[in-house]
Amino acid sequence: MSDSEDPNDEVQYHVAVGPDDVADSVLLPGNPERVDKITALWDDYEERASHREYRTATGTYEETPISVTSTGIGSPSAAIAIEELARVGADTFIRVGSCGAIQPEMAVGDLVITSGAVRQEGTSKEYVREDYPAVADHEVVAALVAAAERLGHDYHIGLTMSADSFYAGQGRPGFEGFRAAGSETLVKELQEANVKNIEMEAAALLTVANVYGLRAGAVCSVYANRVTGEFRAEGESRAAETASLAVHLLAKMDEAKREAGVDHWHPGLSIE
Repeated sequence: MSDSEDPNDEVQYHVAVGPDDVADSVLLPGNPERVDKITALWDDYEERASHREYRTATGTYEETPISVTSTGIGSPSAAIAIEELARVGADTFIRVGSCGAIQPEMAVGDLVITSGAVRQEGTSKEYVREDYPAVADHEVVAALVAAAERLGHDYHIGLTMSADSFYAGQGRPGFEGFRAAGSETLVKELQEANVKNIEMEAAALLTVANVYGLRAGAVCSVYANRVTGEFRAEGESRAAETASLAVHLLAKMDEAKREAGVDHWHPGLSIE
């Protein structure tokens, strides 16, 4: 770990990694225990750092360099990870998480690929005005969709709402039945606006990445459906596998761009 909190230090203060410790593309689970589940899918890996909620490992997937850093729960710690990982050279980030679905047709175990996010969390507001959109990078979304298709996983694409609170901020009762103002109608209003799911990090990730000109996206496994009441901790490995394959596909997309002499990937460029 760095002895200084100077952001210009080589070894970053919170994530405790330096420029040689991470690949260009980093997966961002919340739970540090998910690092082991993700790296188990790779060709090889080496743990590079562990400090607080931040565990980092780097290796290869399908011979493509890849890293993973856990961020803990919520947007503040996720934003710290993005800041410090970007400072040591990472430029592509994919959140790999779990979520609650709020549309009735979404089953537990399905994946949700985020195209954009409702910024109900507070971290992104400290970076930019509230009407700035939180949108996923189109290349990352395309790579995640292609990965889910190749792997045969059921998935949905759409808008995610990110909250700072697991209970009151997501319309759940708090201690002794406490109800925050508006919580009774929150899920219904989001449903009617065609929001797919609720989680706690995507909006900050997408906002910060766009502010800095980085690529970012998110894929979450559905643990609960708030409409049907179904709950199971299921699909975690599908999200991890999809995100890992997406990093490999992004590398092939980048190669196709270089060969074609263009700056942006589009469906006319083959990645076979």
